[in-house]
Amino acid sequence: MTNILMVEDDSTIAFGVKYALEQEGFNVDICKDLESSRQNIEKKEYDIILLDVMLPDGNGYDLCKEIRKTQDTPTIFLTACDEEVNIVMGLDIGGDDYITKPFRVRELISRIKAVLRRRGKNSESKKVLKFGNLSIHTLEARVYKNGEEIFLTSVEYKLLLILIQNKNTVLSRSQILEKLWDVTYDFVNDNTLTVYIKRLREKIEDDSTDPQHVITVRGLGYKWNGCENDVSI
Repeated sequence: MTNILMVEDDSTIAFGVKYALEQEGFNVDICKDLESSRQNIEKKEYDIILLDVMLPDGNGYDLCKEIRKTQDTPTIFLTACDEEVNIVMGLDIGGDDYITKPFRVRELISRIKAVLRRRGKNSESKKVLKFGNLSIHTLEARVYKNGEEIFLTSVEYKLLLILIQNKNTVLSRSQILEKLWDVTYDFVNDNTLTVYIKRLREKIEDDSTDPQHVITVRGLGYKWNGCENDVSI
């Protein structure tokens, strides 16, 4: 799944766009200012960033410059500043595209897909996720351990994807339950989540009593432990 960070202080625009993008299969996080954006970018890997220019604690141009110093994440500016000098500035400092408000959501989606294609980061290209001796074939919804297929229930598989999509980020139990509800439409309560976590560990971990992937963060929740040499292809 393609992870998108949207930096936008207008809640009406942000949540409207988030809803539309999630209908297209994107995973969208929203930040309202530069500081929270920096924190998110440090914790999570994004495939594309949608960046407003005018923000409460600064401007998007500065954030784009900071990002370009350490990474090459595609960036699309979304702003009401439609003067040519602003557009040129946004592109010159490393922006991949520049869309002026108001805009049609369908146009934004097309621009996002075009940027991802150009950068070779279209979510459809991520067919296999590899973590040590585990490989997740996302287009086939199959999981293999040491080359042998592991049979997961639909909820176990969706739980696995939720954890992986938020690799190295602690998710509270309530966050996991909300995400499971969104994708399964089946009621999963807190006690049932404990059972699913236990079963998932028994299937994917070498030693479920000493898990290396599905980690419990005491008092906070769970996280997927991923290493830098884990590869998506």
